[in-house]
Amino acid sequence: MATTTAREKIDPKVLRIAVALIVGSLAVSFDTTIISVALDTLSRQLHVPISTIQWVSTGYLLSLGAAIPLAGWAQGRFGGKRVWLFAVAVFLIGSILCSLAWSAPSLIIFRVIQGLGGGLMMPLFSTMIMQAAAGRALGRTMSIVTLPFVIGPIAGPVIGGAILNSLDWRWLFWVNVPFCVAGFLLARRMLDPDATNERPHFDTVGWFLLSPGLVAILLALTNSSQVGGFSRADALGPLLAGAVLLVAFALHSLRRAGNALVDIRVLAHRPLASASALTFLSGAALYGGMALLPLYWQQVREADALSAGLMVAPQGIGALLSRPLAGGLSDKIGARWVAFAGFVIIGVSTVPFALATATTSEWYLMAVLAVRGFGLAAVSIPLQAAAFVGLRRDEIPHAGIITRIAQQIGGSFGVAVLAVILDVALRSHSGSAAQTAAAFDQAFWWAAGFTGAALVLSMTLPGRTTTVAPSARTQGRARVNLS
Repeated sequence: MATTTAREKIDPKVLRIAVALIVGSLAVSFDTTIISVALDTLSRQLHVPISTIQWVSTGYLLSLGAAIPLAGWAQGRFGGKRVWLFAVAVFLIGSILCSLAWSAPSLIIFRVIQGLGGGLMMPLFSTMIMQAAAGRALGRTMSIVTLPFVIGPIAGPVIGGAILNSLDWRWLFWVNVPFCVAGFLLARRMLDPDATNERPHFDTVGWFLLSPGLVAILLALTNSSQVGGFSRADALGPLLAGAVLLVAFALHSLRRAGNALVDIRVLAHRPLASASALTFLSGAALYGGMALLPLYWQQVREADALSAGLMVAPQGIGALLSRPLAGGLSDKIGARWVAFAGFVIIGVSTVPFALATATTSEWYLMAVLAVRGFGLAAVSIPLQAAAFVGLRRDEIPHAGIITRIAQQIGGSFGVAVLAVILDVALRSHSGSAAQTAAAFDQAFWWAAGFTGAALVLSMTLPGRTTTVAPSARTQGRARVNLS
């Protein structure tokens, strides 16, 4: 007999796994947002230009991209619990080494080590929880497991600003240590060992195509955010090379069928394909906006790092408030209309920043940010849930990697495009605070534009879903009726 996911409760086993994974994931979430407010301080205290210290973020991002594709194979080969513990340990070691760095080059190298751990953790996080959920109450489940990615944008900039105002920059990395240690101990105690006897062959050719392709594209997008934009040789060259490598990997994956590092045939599953495309756009809206907002408060309103972090925090508070509602509605009415409503909220609440002047009330803009955060969570939860609807257990790791790649590239794309728009606008509106505010207005209009494309694509998401118990004919795939 069919049962709707809206009536299903989250399995206590899933909650236990979620708790163990969330604690460790908080370290990755905090680390990303804390460092974003620290580059100027690191540049001054390590006596290197901003162009050099940018590699503290760029090196981390690139190693993240290199490691993400390995998560599925590593889980199949060693088991999810072992790989998770290994990844948390690597991130912990990288964090401690970063706190002990004696120069900019050493800090950059240690950040690369951090990125390798984080790159394994990010896709494995959603994969292990979705496999445990087995297609039941996905919306409610995602409303819980996305918690680290909501708390990070709230607390990260505030913690980073407070540390930089009162303590040595090395404490930026010691913040990760208690989360890593607690997360490691909880995972060791609460995660069940994987009962797998598989020894999947490592797709060497696939890794040499996919990981360098991702790294090249992420490097291109990072470089394009500097003066010259996408016309820069160090942006256009890697972008073209990365695109060629990704196309070559797609052809390679199709030939290898189910033995590829990432099986792109799962994109034939409509919910995953549409959710991945929307994850790209939501990543652009989220990370592009997160890059613009602190700069707006600092350059237009002359706020310091801590004040800018506090002024951005309402966006995270709004996201916290909408999570239970978005999760329940996703299970009840499906992802399509929840995501559509979320993108409407994001677009409408971005417009006030596109119309803001240098004298617009800060309290008004902070209230608008809370509404924007409400919409961001209303988008991210149904997208994450929809991506896994109807997939077999063995397909979930591939879907987890694909959605994580889409979010990572989408975020970098959003930051790059808005940085180029802002740079051009600032050069044509240089001078007073009013002119600087006008330059930011143009960038925020582009940020609102991302949501317009997303509104159209959101109609391709599944509506209400009804799961039916798997049969032998479906070979482990829960049949899903989409309306």
